[in-house]
Amino acid sequence: MNEPILRGHKGPAALLGKEVAIVHPAWHSCGSYQSILGQLEAYRSMGAHVSMVAVSTDPGFIPERSWIWRSYIESTPELDGEARFYAGAPLSALLFPSFLRDAVWPYAHGDQAIIRLALAARSRLSGLLVGKSFDVIHCNHFFLMPVAERLAMGRSPILLDSHDLQARQFMLMNRRIPWLRPHTTYESMLAVELESMRGADLLLHVNIEEHDIFSDLLPEKRHALLYPAGPEAPSGPGGEDIVIIASNNTANVESVVWFLREVAPKAPDIDIRIVGNIDLGVRSRAPDEYRRYRDWFVGRVDDARRVYENARLVLLPMVKGFGLSIKTLEAMASGLPMIATSAALRGMKEDVMNLRDVTVADDSESFANALRRKAREPRRTEAQRRTSGVRAYFDANFSQAVYRRNLEALVAPLLESGDRQ
Repeated sequence: MNEPILRGHKGPAALLGKEVAIVHPAWHSCGSYQSILGQLEAYRSMGAHVSMVAVSTDPGFIPERSWIWRSYIESTPELDGEARFYAGAPLSALLFPSFLRDAVWPYAHGDQAIIRLALAARSRLSGLLVGKSFDVIHCNHFFLMPVAERLAMGRSPILLDSHDLQARQFMLMNRRIPWLRPHTTYESMLAVELESMRGADLLLHVNIEEHDIFSDLLPEKRHALLYPAGPEAPSGPGGEDIVIIASNNTANVESVVWFLREVAPKAPDIDIRIVGNIDLGVRSRAPDEYRRYRDWFVGRVDDARRVYENARLVLLPMVKGFGLSIKTLEAMASGLPMIATSAALRGMKEDVMNLRDVTVADDSESFANALRRKAREPRRTEAQRRTSGVRAYFDANFSQAVYRRNLEALVAPLLESGDRQ
């Protein structure tokens, strides 16, 4: 008997009609959210029935409190086409002595891994999920594994997207938070992360470095390098804007502050547009620089990708951060020339450093020189942007079509075998 074929798809549609749950943090306006949108589109295009299960990383966001989810729902309209479910730990969970001892106290010393995992383990699931069975669970971030395992009920295969080595991210987050001493260690948070990941059947990693690290740390597990689907961005018509787009997280704040302190004074006649809620972090972290360049900050916009329509050059002055930068992929999709530090290109193959549309500059002097030089160049036409080297690189490695093909190749064998590791 012939298997069904999806229109435009070569080969059997392994997920046609299958029930897939995507378990994800209730976040928006960040790189993780963009990756989750790529997952949704891939499963949807394969003909699967997708259920989005948003799990709050803050206490009190229980499913019954519909009003408390309103802001999140309004900020994530892209998810409205599928079934949406919610989960979160009740405030009462914080009052149990065991929770105070085993989760809150370690968190007071900076243990981000323990608190996130503990909240997920105590999450209430939407009543509509009770008794619902899934063929595949696609979990995002190790700390949501307790929810994924409850949905799998010991029967469904679990794919876990690691996103990054989270223990490193947590150490970066803790640098500017006055936690009690002694602070928790990287090793202790990593141990929690690894133990949680052992419950998955397949570990997906978004960049080469994390794939190699986790493969060494968990040699008994199945691993796969799966670049995320990068978000599309307009390739024109073009304008005069030179842009930095960034959300308010520790790595981005430190990077923008570095740019304002070290690079901007060396290119005094060039104006920049800094888009995103990064303005909040810079104002707190570097008030003098914020005041000096206040006119550059646009703040949060409803769709940051539209900024590329009227841009002529993208700046990626990353000095901190781990994992693959979704913002870099977005810039590539626009076809615009880029000035980037090596850190902004992390997690990709080395050939990205040689793309003709990418100028790599790791110190302030070379970055400022590149900025002055590129600012004088004529802006690219829409046709030039669509056929640029960075756009071609995006299409070959990070397009939705490539992600969908690679994801299906990984999921299909799990469905065929019916086995859980």
